[in-house]
Formats: sequence, C-alpha cells, structure tokens
Amino acid sequence: MAHSHTKKKSVVWDWLTTVDHKKIAILYLVAGGFFFLVGGLEAILMRIQLMGPTQEFVDGATFNQLLTMHGTTMIFLAAMPLIFAFMNAVVPLQIGARDVAFPFINSLGFWLFFFGGLLLNLSWFFGGAPDAGWTAYAPLSSSDLYSGSGVDYYILGLQIAGIGTLAGGINFLVTIINMRAPGMTYMRMPLFTWTVFVASALILFAFPALTVGLALLMFDRLFDTNFFNVAAGGNITIWEHLFWIFGHPEVYILILPAFGILSEVIPVFARKRLFGYTSMVFAVALIGFLGFMVWVHHMFTVGLGPIANAIFSIATMAIAIPTGIKIFNWLFTLWGGQIRFDTANLWALGFLPTFVLGGVTGVMLSVPSADYQYHDSYFVVAHFHYVIVGGVVFGLFAGLFYWWPKMFGTLLHEGLGKWQFWLFFIGFHLTFFPQHWLGLMGMPRRVFTYLPDQGLDEGNLISTIGALFMGVATIILLVNIFITARSKVRAGNDPWDARTLEWAISSPPPEYNFAQTPLVRGYDPLWVEKMDGRTELTPAEPLGDIHMPNGSIIPFIMSVGLFIAGFGFIGSNLPAILIGMGTTLVAMFFRSVIDDHGYHIHKEDLEKDLKEGK
Repeated sequence: MAHSHTKKKSVVWDWLTTVDHKKIAILYLVAGGFFFLVGGLEAILMRIQLMGPTQEFVDGATFNQLLTMHGTTMIFLAAMPLIFAFMNAVVPLQIGARDVAFPFINSLGFWLFFFGGLLLNLSWFFGGAPDAGWTAYAPLSSSDLYSGSGVDYYILGLQIAGIGTLAGGINFLVTIINMRAPGMTYMRMPLFTWTVFVASALILFAFPALTVGLALLMFDRLFDTNFFNVAAGGNITIWEHLFWIFGHPEVYILILPAFGILSEVIPVFARKRLFGYTSMVFAVALIGFLGFMVWVHHMFTVGLGPIANAIFSIATMAIAIPTGIKIFNWLFTLWGGQIRFDTANLWALGFLPTFVLGGVTGVMLSVPSADYQYHDSYFVVAHFHYVIVGGVVFGLFAGLFYWWPKMFGTLLHEGLGKWQFWLFFIGFHLTFFPQHWLGLMGMPRRVFTYLPDQGLDEGNLISTIGALFMGVATIILLVNIFITARSKVRAGNDPWDARTLEWAISSPPPEYNFAQTPLVRGYDPLWVEKMDGRTELTPAEPLGDIHMPNGSIIPFIMSVGLFIAGFGFIGSNLPAILIGMGTTLVAMFFRSVIDDHGYHIHKEDLEKDLKEGK
C-alpha cells in the first residue's frame, strides 16, 4: 500500500492512468473540444457548398458524409463529452465528495468514449465516412445497396462510445445518491447537480434502446439478418422507434445540464438567490419524465395514425409548461439584481431569447398537421440548431468561462471572451434565423445543391456568412485559451463571489478535494457561511487520514482492446477480433483478481497543505 500523495509519475503515464474526476474532466474537455472543432469544420465545409446555387465545392457523396459526420460528431462526440467534462469537474465538489462513486468506471467511461469516437472518425481514411445521416434510418443504413462501409464504423464506434456514456450515467446517479456531504439533502443540492441527476437517469433508460438498435443494425449488415429487411419480413419502423426512444431523451440529456449551468451562473452574476428553487427542481424532473413520452413527434409523417399523433402532440406541447417555469424563474432572478456582464453571464443572457425561439418553433412542430408541412425542410434544421446550439452550446460556453478558474486556477481573458461571444451570437442568428424562411419556402434538408432563381440564394449566402462568423469566434476562443495558459495569472479560490461548495476550496482543487468533509447548513452552503461572517466551511469531521484510489492503466487497455475488435468486426478480420476481445477479457480478469487497496494521504500532509493554502 502506498502512503504518499507526492509520489511522482511521468506526465503521460499520469494522464493515461488517472482515476481522479478532475483530471478526467480535463480529458473530456480536451477530447470533446477537439471533436467540436472537427464537427464545426464539417459544418463550414457544408455551408461553403451551399453558399450559392449549383456550387461544386464538394460532390453529393462527400456532402452526405460531411452531413452524417457533422451531426454524429456534434451530438455524440462533442456535446456529450463536454457535458461530462463539467459533470466530472463540478458535481463531486458541489456535493462535498472526494471523488465519484466508482473512479475506475469513470476512467473506463472516458476511454471507451474516446476510442469509440476515434474509430468512427477513422472511417474517413478507410473507405469513406458514414453517409446515411446521423439518424441512420433503415434501409439506408441497413443494406450495402444504399450505404458504404462507413455505416459499420458508425455502428461499432457509437456502440463502444455508448457503453462508456451509460457507465458514466450510472456512476453519477450513484455518486449523487450516496456521496453527498452531511446536511446536503436533496432539496439543498445545487441546480446543476439536480440536472445532472435527472440527465443521468435519462442516460440509464435511453441508451439501452440505442444499444439494442445498433446491435440489430450490426446483425443486418455483418451477419445478413433481416430485422430491417422489408422483403424478408423485417420492419424499418422499428429502427425509427428505437432510435427516437433514445434520440429524444438525448436532447434533454444535453439541455438539462445546460439549464443547470444557467441556474448557477445567473444567481452569481445577479447577486441574488435563484428564484423559485423548488419549482425549478420539479420542472427539471417533469421535463425529464415528459422527455420519454414524446419520441413519436419525430415520426408524425410515418403514418402511425391520428390517435397516436394526437397523444404525442399533446405530450410534446406539455413540455412547454415546465420549460416556461424555468425561463420565468431565471428572469425573476435577474429582476432587481445587481447584474454583472462578465462573459459567463453574457452567454447565459444570450441563451434566454435564443432558446425561447427554439422552444416556440418546437411547439409549432408539435402540431401534426403543421409538421407535415415543415417535415424534412430547413425549418427543422433551424429549430434543432436553436435548441442545441442556442441552448446547449451557449450553456457550455457559460460554464466554460464560469468554471475555468476552478478547473485550471486561471481566468480566461474577458475582452477576448466578449469578442468571441458577440461574433458567435451574431453569427449564430445570421446562420440559422434565415433557415426558418428557407424551410418555409420549400428548401428540403440534406440537399447538397439547389437551382438558381428559386428565392433561396440570399438566405443561403447569409447563412454561410454567419457560419464563418462562428468559425472566427471559435478561433478567438482558442487564442484566449493559449494566452491564458501562458499568462499564469492566478484566479484565486472564489473570483466570482459565488454561492456553492466548489468555490470554498483552492483553484484547482487538491486531489482529495476537501481536507475535511463539509457540513452543509443550508441551500447555497458557501453563501450561508459568508452571511455568518465565516471564510471557511463548517467541517463535519475532524482532520484525519484520507483514503484515495490508485490510478490504473486497465481502463485504457480494455478500451484499446474493444477498439481493435471493432476494426476486426468491420473488416471481418478474425485475428483482429480475437486479439481485441482477448485483450479486453484479460484486462477484465486482472481487474477482478488484483486486490488494490489504494493509498492514504496522512493527516500531517493535509496540515501542511492547509498551511500552504491548498
């Protein structure tokens, strides 16, 4: 058993073997950020192709691949891991825990996501990327007649990454249920933790549907089964049900944590307690519940009949009620507050009107008779991006500027941050607002070109200019990160005068988070201590030795094994399948038989850290 937390490791080995939730958060942030850039580049290439009529920048086949990979990358490999980055960085700190419930599983979840995403993107270099759309509707995706080998990468890549996401969701459910500090009752949990709790429950129930669907699709493509082969008695509608039983809750898995970020940022920068906390909690839970009841609104035009359409239409409209509660509560929190317009809050304020626009068009789409007109048009593209970019991405940027000092100990440059915000905000609306009209004028989605003089030229040109604005804004963010990393100016423990537990400890936090588990004495526990004139948290235990888990290379090896096996399945290469699966199984065996007791950080080391202000 090791006894010292000062044992030195090489940098590479440290990052490959870490089970520390704070380092895993940074791994998610870097990998998700990389895939965000890849997905953004794919979007800009598509917009250049559509900048004018009859363009020949890319051909139709390449456009289909860009379209499929943009959607798949942004949803599965960028938005999800960036959400997981903040879940890892913040939730254990907000509930007063020293780590997540299962640190080993947490590491495994990251590496499975990473190698799944890598496998999917390598399809560009091995026969072409998937080209059946990010929804991979059968029979486009289920038969070699309509799609190339890229769909095999889609299936195996998402299957591997999805296992990691499912494991992560279960981990956070257990963490929030079991590892809250004394006094942190459910109704004292910060809103971000609440939204992560509900989103994790959605992951638990939604991702198995995708897993089953991908497995059936894999059997059809690799083993010639007939689940989606209509000529042999299969049913392509089954895929649509399975995909959307996962796909619609997935929207809430992404947007609920973004709601949580806003609920942390707005009270801090308005210097007021969050208005209507209890109603916000019930609104989050209700949105999560209703999120499972509405998947058929993506399938109104399939022909399920008027009764089914009516039921799912009403359920969809009902989601507007708890969502409206949240919007009004944020506005009432701002009302009368001493509002500061730091970059984090600009993103939060930009979120509100943008997301409301996306919500309004969502209610329009919930009416089946109207949906028949909007379906598969650019109107749907505009609505979806107002929700996912205007909601999720704006929320992620708010969280990035808000929690960056806690994660890295430095402040992002405010001036560059505001330039990035305004360029991105203006670029976003230039890109997607005209697409409502393009859709209403009849421009179908997923087309790679269009004829001149159909009234579509100006809207598409403006849309492309807006996309370039967003690209420039993203470059400014990269410059900001580079400058901040070089400046080394320390941010302090609590640069925003915040209200929750994570701001009571050093930035970045020590590996054990809290030298003494805090006693939570109310909602906004740090603010409660500040109002009592205290500068530190009330401890719930005397200072003593802290038990910590050892790092492990096994999650990395298990994920590499599945990555190799994925290649083997795609190429029907038996040796690769055996090597990959064998590697994973051997790693699982050693994980089972090695009795790892972890190590302790001793009281004397903690006292030394406290004297040094850590």
